[in-house]
Amino acid sequence: MKKLIVASALVLAGTILVSSPALRAQDPGQITIQDPAEFNAFQNASTQSDPAAQSAALESFLSTYPQSVAKKNALDALIDSYQKANQPEKALSAAARMLQLDANNFKAIVLSVFVKKFQCGKSLDPSGVTTDPQTCDDAGALALRGLNAPKPADISDDDWKKTTINAYPLFHSAIAYDDVVSKKDYKGGIDEYTKELMLYPVQATTVPGPGLQDTLQLAQAYAKPGDSRDAVKAIWFFARAWNFAPANFKAPIQEQLEYWYKRYHGKLDASLDAVKTASTATLFPPADFTIEPAPTPAKLAHEALVGGDPSKLNLEDKEFILANGVPEDADKLWGLLKGQETPVPGNVIATAVTALKVTVTGAAPKPKEFVVKLATPATCASISVPADAAAYLQANGVKADVDALGDALTGAKKIVVEPVVGAIGVAVTNDAKENHKADFIVNLKSPASCRAVPSVGSALALQPAKELDGVYDTYAKVPETGSVQIVLRDGLLQEEKKAAPAPAHHAGKPAAGRH
Repeated sequence: MKKLIVASALVLAGTILVSSPALRAQDPGQITIQDPAEFNAFQNASTQSDPAAQSAALESFLSTYPQSVAKKNALDALIDSYQKANQPEKALSAAARMLQLDANNFKAIVLSVFVKKFQCGKSLDPSGVTTDPQTCDDAGALALRGLNAPKPADISDDDWKKTTINAYPLFHSAIAYDDVVSKKDYKGGIDEYTKELMLYPVQATTVPGPGLQDTLQLAQAYAKPGDSRDAVKAIWFFARAWNFAPANFKAPIQEQLEYWYKRYHGKLDASLDAVKTASTATLFPPADFTIEPAPTPAKLAHEALVGGDPSKLNLEDKEFILANGVPEDADKLWGLLKGQETPVPGNVIATAVTALKVTVTGAAPKPKEFVVKLATPATCASISVPADAAAYLQANGVKADVDALGDALTGAKKIVVEPVVGAIGVAVTNDAKENHKADFIVNLKSPASCRAVPSVGSALALQPAKELDGVYDTYAKVPETGSVQIVLRDGLLQEEKKAAPAPAHHAGKPAAGRH
């Protein structure tokens, strides 16, 4: 029942995004430049041997002669020169200009898909959500255009096959990646990853590269929540990826493999080794491949509760028992938890501003401080206090707290209002992280300023990392998700502990009598 973060950015050996695909320039046919100056400028740019010098010369040519008959040839060469200079962003710009001239230019499409898919991957936040869905969608749309691009008339069928043999898998991969990380269309992602992997020779999926990486991505897509989730196929492809992953990537894949196997099968046993062995033989599972399912969730919860010391269960298992156990088991566990302190590692989903810290400077020599609860909790970003702070407090604060300020607001020289966070929502389990829902709400013992609390999307762990602790207070089942939401009180944030600097070493004085 242990759950963990899916490593959506995991790259096997990092070899697939080092260089963009090398495509042979399409034969532009013979062109004639009438203007001698234009001809000389094009010749000078085309014959530069240094990629940086050639890029600069070609940009100058395109700027000077924007309507040149050689514009397409210059852009084709510019794409190549930027690639040789390892400047993918500028190569992408050149490709975009090429596509304005020739919407089906295959080289420009492949280069654009390659770079934009990489940019999409870089846009993922710590919880695996893209912060740039437009770039992800652009990569997917261009990839679809590439799959439908007609074969140029001047390229033979054999050359076209050689050109597309690597491009088509890239296109399916980009569409799948967009489906999964941007559109959350996991079924679409599964279909596209499957089409991609079917295009590779099987051997290509057993070595570091896109075939092996997307075997892992397919496993993760099958593990996503929703109707397309298929734990058996997720286990198969996790095992397949684990078999051929480089040694330094095996551990995180093993963790995911064991989690899903235990979740579906109920326990870790020798049958997992049989799955690993079987998945070395074929890329896709045989039609008759099965895994014996686990007992019912209620039975699993009971076995977890009575199988050892309940106090030593991890946080995910405790939540599983509360959500799935029969009332007697859930009540027994909660009786042990309530009032006990626990760390809450996970992803920060929300920070709720529940009060305002009010500092009033008046006739007294020292400012007075008050805390005014908000009538409606808000977020740090949503609060903007106008110049008339007193009116803002009257409109948004709890009446009893505003009344408690008494005459402090009357004749005040200065009123400073600072929002403070009273509660932090954390996604602890894998499902909660996938759905970006807080399954733990920690009410802080002392409200903290927006600057002092972790930002939404950041991760909490255990000391010496930043840690959030709380005391079990209440819990309630969430029928629509089959989970529970646990509320803790007296929350306390512990900042990350920095490693102490190593002591300085000083040369000692030479011992007396030694030379």
